[in-house]
This record gives sequence, structure tokens and C-alpha cells, in this order.
Amino acid sequence: MTYSVELISMEQKEELAERYGGQVLYEIKAEIYGCCIKLLTGRSAVKDAWEESFYFASQNIRSHGRLYVLEEPARKANEVCYDPHSKTAFLFNMDYYGWIKSLALSVAGDILEDNHGIYSVHGACLDAGGRGLCLLGGSGAGKTTHTYGLLRAPSVRVVSDDWFFGRIFGDDILAYGSEKNFYIRADLADIWTEFAGLVNKAVMDEKGRAVVDLRWVIGKGRILPLTTMKNVILLKRDANQKETVRELDGAEALRILEENGYYNPHLLVHSDFKRHIRSRFFGKLLDSAAVYEVNTIGTPEESQREIRRIVRIE
Repeated sequence: MTYSVELISMEQKEELAERYGGQVLYEIKAEIYGCCIKLLTGRSAVKDAWEESFYFASQNIRSHGRLYVLEEPARKANEVCYDPHSKTAFLFNMDYYGWIKSLALSVAGDILEDNHGIYSVHGACLDAGGRGLCLLGGSGAGKTTHTYGLLRAPSVRVVSDDWFFGRIFGDDILAYGSEKNFYIRADLADIWTEFAGLVNKAVMDEKGRAVVDLRWVIGKGRILPLTTMKNVILLKRDANQKETVRELDGAEALRILEENGYYNPHLLVHSDFKRHIRSRFFGKLLDSAAVYEVNTIGTPEESQREIRRIVRIE
């Protein structure tokens, strides 16, 4: 993670909005799981990617949260200022659209946590035969690789490849997606050749990433709005660990998540209240699902076989 976040007051937010208002050429509202999040920017490439990423929200709806994406030579690269009271973020000199997208989801998540008992999970969410599965892990553990590896199986459908929202309903955790399209890497087809056509059609940015419609490859019926979570897999890459697969109890899995910031470096607020409600949600998630740790030190195919064995995918 290479951007910095500073929490600011409403007065500082007002001063920044007035100072940089002249940069704003585009105001685009998106619907992120019931929240109206407004993008304000002068960068056409960011506007275009935003419109591909998220579902449209009517311009007549008042926004719940706002993202200013701005250029300011006097500030450092990848600097973020966030007012948690008005749910307004200022992103200065941001050079990677993936962070902009994630921060929009994080602003929505901040709103949903505080007011609706809905929580952000930075991970992939799939459905295998009606049973929800999430893949969590740090950078480089193989979360994206194994999400798309699983999608090669016709019985697997996808809710989200990067971020989803969870709600507690009785003894169940329901997982909901919020993005219209998916953000892929150019090297996806190097690992799974089945996605070569998708990569070839994509318009890559300078980071070798692109927002794409997975329906081109897997069809409309395999993208779901929600699923019930039944399996949680924590991915890690540790050459010193002999075990490839470990089944975890809820307490141990929660300790791992808490020690690693829930594998979500984009959370904007880290107060005691936030830590308490996040721990409560993730504890419930881990107690309601079968939890495994998979060490992905082997080849993608070897790790993929272990994951498929766990969730019983032919």
C-alpha cells in the first residue's frame, strides 16, 4: 500500500472543496450497494473507468459520499484526505485507478458500517453449487489467480472478484456484490489461457489493467447479485510452511484476520468502535462457515486442485 490517508475536519473539507472546485469538469454518481457515491474530477480517463466499473445512479439523487480526484503539484503523489463526518474523500495525484475504485467502495463501506450493519470484505466472492465461497489474502497470495481459476468450472458463478458487502441474517452471512464490471490484469491469460479472448478485447491502462465485462466470456447467468457464505479460504504464500491446507477454527481465523487488518488496506477509519464492529462481523462470518488456510507456494494448478477439493468442485 503506497498511498497515505489523513483524516480531516468538516471545516478542512469545505476549504478543500472550495479551493479545488475549479478542477471539476465531471460529476458522475454511482450506486454502490444502495449508496450514492459521487465522483468529482477533471480527468476524463478516471470518469470513463468509473462509468465502466459502477452502476449508474440518477443525477437527481443526493449523494451519500463523495470522491474528489484531483491534481495538485504542491502535494505528494497518492495522498488522500478524508472527512468521516460528511463522507468526503480528496484523492491527490492518484496514479492507479484500482485505488480510486477501492476508495469509492471504502467510502460506501464507511456509510454502511455506521448506519446499516453492513460490512466490507476485501476479497473475492463466488458461488459453487449454491454455496458461497470467499477468498481472502494479502497481496501476492493468489486471490485473483484462483478466483479466475475457479471460474473455469461451469458450476461456479461470481458475485465479486475483489470486494463485497456482508450482512448478518440470523445464523447466515449473505454476501452482496456492487460493481458492474471487473478490473483485470494483463497477465491473466498467461496463467489461465481460457481468458485470452477477454484480455485481447480489453483496453489496458498504463498499469496493465482494464475494466472488463466478464459476461463476454462466462455469460450473463454466471454473475450473481448475492450468495450465502458457506466457505472461507485464507490464502498465503509461505515457503517455510510444510502444510498446504489447514482447517481453522473461528477463533484462530479471526486472529489471523485481525493481525492482517482483515486483508483490507483501504479501510479509511480505524477507531475503537470500528475495530469492535468489524471484529464482531468477521467473528460471525468465520463461525458460520467452514474455514481453511491454503498455502499457494505450489504452481497455480496445484493450489487450484486443493481449493477445488475443499469446496467440492469437479
